[in-house]
Amino acid sequence: MPLKDLPADAQPREKLLARGAAALSDAELLALLLRTGLPGKGVLQLAQELLGGPPGFGGLSGLLHASATDLTRIKGLGPAKRAELVAVLELARRVLAEQLRERTLLDSADTVMHYAQLQLGHLAHEVFAVLFLDNQHRLIALEELFRGTLTQTSVYPREVVQRALHHHAAAVVLAHNHPSGQVQPSRADEALTQTLKSALALVDVRVLDHVIVSQGRALSMAQQGML
Repeated sequence: MPLKDLPADAQPREKLLARGAAALSDAELLALLLRTGLPGKGVLQLAQELLGGPPGFGGLSGLLHASATDLTRIKGLGPAKRAELVAVLELARRVLAEQLRERTLLDSADTVMHYAQLQLGHLAHEVFAVLFLDNQHRLIALEELFRGTLTQTSVYPREVVQRALHHHAAAVVLAHNHPSGQVQPSRADEALTQTLKSALALVDVRVLDHVIVSQGRALSMAQQGML
């Protein structure tokens, strides 16, 4: 049903203006962003499809990590709507990341995993990043240092040490993503963690954690007793 055919007090825009954004469901808020549906599919139905199971994204968290390419799974969702959605989702990621940067980062491993997931979880290629922290465990910077399948030979400890010294970091958190969706560390992940831990210890920089993320999943090697 088109939005204009709904009772006035049930139309998302009027409902938002009268009762506030919190009164709207996820699908209604998304429908406001999409504005129009597709032939044979109303905008609310389209929003519900995006938030539903495959080919949808299983809720707002899954949609937050969707790329423009991922959105092509939704039949009939054209370039303009995909671009608008990706822009809004990127703004949401940046707001969340900004909020996390403004607080002590390592008040919990969950906070670290959440931050890493926002930055890396949606990527279709494997990325190794380092979070550089001060002596109060506040974030100084996050840098993507290497791309591609991780091995001890594809990540250069000297470069990680140089960047830690550049930032005057007291500690680091290592992070990388698994586009496959699996977050269990491989033997190569474990070996790389120990290599970097030893290299950074020479300049008095602690490795606090190594987190592995994918869309909707994350693992802390520190939590698993692997550090």
